[in-house]
Amino acid sequence: MIIEQKLQDILTRASEIETQMNTGELSGDELAKLSREYSRLSEIVPLINEYFQVVAGIKDATEMQHDAELRDIANEQLVELNHKLPDIEKQLQIALLPRDAADDNSAIMEIRAGVGGEESALFAGDLYNQYKSYAMRMGWKIEVVEENATSLRGYKEVVFKVDGVGAYARLKFESGIHRVQRVPETEASGRIHTSAASVAVMPEAKDIDVIIDDKDIRIDVFRASGAGGQHVNKTDSAVRITHFPTGIVVTCQNERSQIQNKATAMAILRSKLYEKQRNEEMSARDASRKSMVGSGDRSEKIRTYNFPEQRVTDHRIKLTLYKLDDILAGGPALDEMIDALITADQLERLANME
Repeated sequence: MIIEQKLQDILTRASEIETQMNTGELSGDELAKLSREYSRLSEIVPLINEYFQVVAGIKDATEMQHDAELRDIANEQLVELNHKLPDIEKQLQIALLPRDAADDNSAIMEIRAGVGGEESALFAGDLYNQYKSYAMRMGWKIEVVEENATSLRGYKEVVFKVDGVGAYARLKFESGIHRVQRVPETEASGRIHTSAASVAVMPEAKDIDVIIDDKDIRIDVFRASGAGGQHVNKTDSAVRITHFPTGIVVTCQNERSQIQNKATAMAILRSKLYEKQRNEEMSARDASRKSMVGSGDRSEKIRTYNFPEQRVTDHRIKLTLYKLDDILAGGPALDEMIDALITADQLERLANME
């Protein structure tokens, strides 16, 4: 069978990579590339081995049915194995789905306050702290690129990098409008207000992903203000890059020098262009359908945080968890929400392949 040959090829490839990695003759880049591939295959190999074991068991039990003394045992085994096989096949189908090429990348996140004034800015700050705590729990690093803080610990906007393998895969479904319902700190009458903040998640682009022509950009330098230390008032260290073909503007002033700010701003611009390119390709490919878990459009309302009821509802998959504090703390409940979104996306893509 073609599918069984494909599975056998995967086992062979995993064995080849393991042998190559153990030679000690690979360069750092080669070893890192093979390690990523091996990590991916090692998730599938146990399923493949289990699949072959079940198929072999069914074959053996079928042959045992011809022996009168073993027929009852064989029938019991067949019932158990035939019940088990469809579940393994479904898991294999999901594991073999084409992966997003950017899933292993670090992520660039932008959080912006929306309607709701200062309360919206406070909620944007809550979301930033949520993702910062989650990143720390996952062993990832957070690097703030640009921030516009308010006097009440909120943010009109904050842009930051989440540096870690697979960060984008875990965070990409966070893009969209996050809505909060609670009594604001600034509200004296105790009325519940609704406000919102937008989240955008982009994969960090590598130099090979996007090439930026020097003639397509303008780089302006200016005196930084706000976070960064006293030096910001003495030097023109902040950098603004304008990309003419798309109109995208990126600003960075949180690094210690103009050179660092320019490098960071270029990295953000590259990621924005990479995401734009990816969205255009996906729109062309998936024009006939809209994903259940959303398009990643920051104008789409995806989640509501209701403080009086201590609940968080993801509207795309109709999932409600009464674990608001744990989710905002970046705890295991946020993983529960993210895992459900990933599963929904996998099942939808699987259904569209059938």
